[in-house]
Amino acid sequence: MLKDCDWSQDRDYKTGSDNEPLQFYLDGLANSNEFNLLLGYFSSSAINLLSVGFATFISKGGRMRMVINHLLSSKDKEAIEKASQESFNKVFDLTDVVSLGRVLDEYDTHFFECLAYLIAQKRIEIKVIKPKNGKGIAHYKSGVFSDGENFVGYKASCNFTLYGLSENLEELEAFLSWENGRSNKLIKKQQKVIDDYFTEKDKDVEYVPVKDIEVVLKDRFGKKEISELLVQEEQLLKKKMSLISNPKLKKTINKLFKDIDLIRRTPKFPYPDGPRDYQNKAYLNWTNNNCQGLFAMATGTGKTITSLNCLLEEYKQSNYYRAIIVVPTVVLVSQWLKECEKFNFNKVFIVNSKTKWNNEISSLNTEYKLNKGISFIIIVTYASFVKDKFQDLLKDLPKDTLFIADEAHNIGASNVSKKIKDFELVKRIGLSATPERQYDEIGNNKINLFFKSSQGYTFSYSMKEAIENNVLCKYLYFPHIVHLTEEEQTDYIEISKALAKIYNSEPDSSFFDNPIVQMRLLERKRIIHKANNKLKIFNDILTKEFFSRGNLKYTLVYVPEGFINQDLDEEFGNICFNSDSYDETSDDIRMIDIYTRIVSAIDERMLVGQYTSKTNDRDLLLRQFEKGEIDVLTSMKCLDEGVDVPRAELAIFCASTGNPRQFVQRRGRILRNHKDKIRATIHDLVVVPIVDTTSETFEVERNMLKKELERVVNFSSLSNNKMDTFIELKEILEYYKLNLYQG
Repeated sequence: MLKDCDWSQDRDYKTGSDNEPLQFYLDGLANSNEFNLLLGYFSSSAINLLSVGFATFISKGGRMRMVINHLLSSKDKEAIEKASQESFNKVFDLTDVVSLGRVLDEYDTHFFECLAYLIAQKRIEIKVIKPKNGKGIAHYKSGVFSDGENFVGYKASCNFTLYGLSENLEELEAFLSWENGRSNKLIKKQQKVIDDYFTEKDKDVEYVPVKDIEVVLKDRFGKKEISELLVQEEQLLKKKMSLISNPKLKKTINKLFKDIDLIRRTPKFPYPDGPRDYQNKAYLNWTNNNCQGLFAMATGTGKTITSLNCLLEEYKQSNYYRAIIVVPTVVLVSQWLKECEKFNFNKVFIVNSKTKWNNEISSLNTEYKLNKGISFIIIVTYASFVKDKFQDLLKDLPKDTLFIADEAHNIGASNVSKKIKDFELVKRIGLSATPERQYDEIGNNKINLFFKSSQGYTFSYSMKEAIENNVLCKYLYFPHIVHLTEEEQTDYIEISKALAKIYNSEPDSSFFDNPIVQMRLLERKRIIHKANNKLKIFNDILTKEFFSRGNLKYTLVYVPEGFINQDLDEEFGNICFNSDSYDETSDDIRMIDIYTRIVSAIDERMLVGQYTSKTNDRDLLLRQFEKGEIDVLTSMKCLDEGVDVPRAELAIFCASTGNPRQFVQRRGRILRNHKDKIRATIHDLVVVPIVDTTSETFEVERNMLKKELERVVNFSSLSNNKMDTFIELKEILEYYKLNLYQG
């Protein structure tokens, strides 16, 4: 705050004294949130000279208004012009004081881009004026700092330039609003003059548009002070180094760097606009439910950030943060770690089969006995979480530690639910786009009970809401009916007959609990999963999209698991998928390789990457995909849970697993927003066996198909082309006497 600064005792600042004008500006910037300047000459070299204070000022939300004359250096004029252009799209994180400080400390291209961005974002507002009679220039040298409560004004002999602040023999007199009536009157007078210029009430001056700003050239003006606008990088660097010799100035700069380091290490929300309204609502609902709850949020709506915001809000009240985050995969461990770092949660421990974590976690328990206010986050895979070694250490951790379960449906699994039977961590958040476990009511009850969500989700945010609020992008959806080959159809009907016998002899409620039914359903799923006719349709989709778009950049392909005999015909229909299990080490050709070859055959310039569990550097692959260096990614299950690929515009679902959770996650994956993406397109290969209407299996097949097509209709209902789905399904719906469009 301004009142806490060590202002010069006589309120005077002089070049070469203990109290330099530069000292005044640094103290003002570091302790205010608004800075109004009434200037003559302005040069961005002054901002560069004050970079450490200016970065602090901006990162804390500071805004600056300047009234300046119409004479600028060419670089400064270019920055102001660029800021006024709609095409200017260079972005800087104005809350990241460290990165901002580095940019402002260099007088180079990035510095001037940042200056343009600050002007474009109205963090710096500029009003250019000159006298109406055409003679002379605006030559003011005063200003006002404000922290929202107190004000510090000044009048000076120095311009807001490198020379004015550091080179010339200049003086500055400060006025503190809390000291006397005269200071208050002067400050209010300055504020009114500036306000009148910004509202263009003052009629004695011309308001100069950007295009009419004059650029100062050495050979045009002979006045010495004009040279203030023509600054070289080496001059700035040399002057900065010499200023450190002033003891008071050195102390101030060191303090600012310490403050910056503290800001860098203090937890905060990672984005300047703060949490979205629905994320704040999630926190409120959670606290109203005694800090327990299940968040059912559509994929891509920021489940991770929503839960970490809850942890941040708890930190604001206690001044420490403690959490255990359980995730399904090692890939998600890395992703959560990155998100924690964005929040400045810096004491994070990783627990999985690839890390040696035992001693680190044990030391936390020891440290807690000495310091009850310690902070930590432990990110652990479910596989490591259930092991006795981790469970033993868990017992001694502070009981107010927040437990976050990502993909919370895993909590209902028997091996996990056993470990949390007498769980002592009371603060809990479960996250999932699809919390329910398929065909597992017992597991679902355990999840709801554990998170105290038996009466409904503590917070929910649907895909419909997300699309309507532009949190996710709009999309086109095209289902493609795939029929089985004759051989596949025969095998499929045999399994269906076996299922029909069981279905007719048991009540509906116990049908899916029968282990024989489970086995038969798996056999049936494999036939659908590996249907040969998918390849022909897949090739047709790729060809059509390629000729429509001119390329296949930013395409994701979800392929079936498994492998194929090496004895292949050239026609897609004769490839035999004869394996019941997936083995990446098999000598036979992997199915993903076949799909990858089909993509590559579309155009010889096509670059295709395979994203599998065996891919060495998956992060690099995703970065190359993001940049368009790789056109298409073919993947199996690796992109299902938690991996961000916002640049993806086209997705083709070739893997029909029958698991609704996978499809929901995959749809959310393709619908993530990206600044260069207008909308997404999804192609979905839906295998539909044809069973005779007089067959004993018809009713069983009709019920099973109904569940599959309900998913298709659900996908269609939020798309921009619902009628395409109706046309594609019309014949099948009539054949099976299904009406999925009621209500």
